[in-house]
Amino acid sequence: MTNDIPGIKKSDVAIIIGSDTSEGHPVIAARIKQAVMEGTLKLIVIDPKEIKMADFAEIYAQHRPGTDVAVLNGIMHLIIKNGWEDKEFINERVEPESYEALKAEVANYTSDYVEKISGVPAAKLEAIAELFGKAKVGALYYTMGITQHTTGVDNVKSTANLQMLCGNMGVPGGGVNPLRGQSNVQGACDMGALPVCYTAYQPVATEAVQQKMEAFWGVKLSNKPGCTMTVAFDKAYEGEMKAFYIMGENPLISDPDLHHIEHAIDNLEFLVVQDIFLTETAQKADVVLPATTYAEKDGTFSNTERRVQRLSKAVNAPGQAKHDWEIHQLVANKLGLNWNYGCAEDIFKEITQCTPSYAGMSFERLGRKGLHWPCPTADHPGTPVLHIGKFSKGLGTMFAIPFKAPAEVPDGEYPIYLTTGRILQQFHTGTMSRKTPGFNRLAGPHVMMSVEDAEALGVGNGEDVKVSTRRGSIVTKAFITKRMPKGTAFVPFHFAEAPANILTNNALDPIAKIPEYKVCACKLEKA
Repeated sequence: MTNDIPGIKKSDVAIIIGSDTSEGHPVIAARIKQAVMEGTLKLIVIDPKEIKMADFAEIYAQHRPGTDVAVLNGIMHLIIKNGWEDKEFINERVEPESYEALKAEVANYTSDYVEKISGVPAAKLEAIAELFGKAKVGALYYTMGITQHTTGVDNVKSTANLQMLCGNMGVPGGGVNPLRGQSNVQGACDMGALPVCYTAYQPVATEAVQQKMEAFWGVKLSNKPGCTMTVAFDKAYEGEMKAFYIMGENPLISDPDLHHIEHAIDNLEFLVVQDIFLTETAQKADVVLPATTYAEKDGTFSNTERRVQRLSKAVNAPGQAKHDWEIHQLVANKLGLNWNYGCAEDIFKEITQCTPSYAGMSFERLGRKGLHWPCPTADHPGTPVLHIGKFSKGLGTMFAIPFKAPAEVPDGEYPIYLTTGRILQQFHTGTMSRKTPGFNRLAGPHVMMSVEDAEALGVGNGEDVKVSTRRGSIVTKAFITKRMPKGTAFVPFHFAEAPANILTNNALDPIAKIPEYKVCACKLEKA
């Protein structure tokens, strides 16, 4: 997030797009609901499913899966057409040629044209543009409903275009605010758990960065970016990659086209899994390394608003379980290295020495409240709001983004849009939450479908439905609701007995290599 969570109360208008916020991020959803109920915030919700947040919205727009760029371009077209753009911000903080290119592209996205692509009525699009375009401070929130597409990078750039167009960057209550899907996703990225960068997004391929890190660690380092996880599975499938070390991840439930993933894992010569439970993936491992849970370790988490927070051990670990860093150190030293960290704080001190955005932090300074990065010096208060006054790169760049259709859309054989996601009662692949019987009683596997589609199939609530795509089929329970539009179905991905990702398409965004979990074509049949 470019902004902080308390800033929600400083927004006049907020857009939620591609986020079932109350299901996936209930704490932030509660803050947004509170601001709406107190009368300080007007909410716009744009989503194929009529999510519960739509009940709090001034305007709710139901668009077809995968048409986010068209909708955002249509909103920007109307804002520019009516003169609601922030001209001062654009003149002072945006590259002029990039703005002109954006303006030329969105000129094509009239309300009627966007309605044909997205299904959003022209009048509703115009109401959204007016409410957001005239707002003094507007915020935008999204999650994987924006990113998990073959056009994920285009979608993210479009959200940034809109916020620069309206002058909402660098102001409390504004910003582009992606809500991270798990508790330390932000921290993992900050620490270089990406194939293209070291900590704080320092590029592997930049010579000065390579030299700095080589001098810091006293070893020779490659300047070639690695491959993403999705590409790694393709390489394993083809026999090019021979071994995986998987830590805190359960790809046999979470990754797209599970038949492809299972074949890739079976094709490996050696698999190591480091985790807290014997997951579906760990059951296939040659070696399982037992790790500790959050309550059994010291360290830090960096949350969705870039707040770095202390984590303090509450209970001892069971059996042979060890801290992740201890396991890594044991393996590293078996490989001939000489690591000698004594505790998590030793590692955090090293992080601050090689990570500019964390340089001013310490366990003592983090205390109970934490600090937002960037925090470059020991007397710096942290940065709850990014981009105040200027962008770190200088002038901001807008991108002219044309609409591209999803990799797979409904046809005569598979006539229904399928989208996937989370529900409140379960977490990710269920590794932790499905150990609790109460959660399982609250929510089990299902396919959420419209009343019209259920009537056409002749199925009632709770009856078995077969959901099929070109990758495979599952049988699960019908969940019939007016919140789903005709022609669209939703399957939560938490459940091993009806895994949504048998169905999903492993087509990738060409830049980020993220799979298109959020849209493919399916058919529904009474089982």
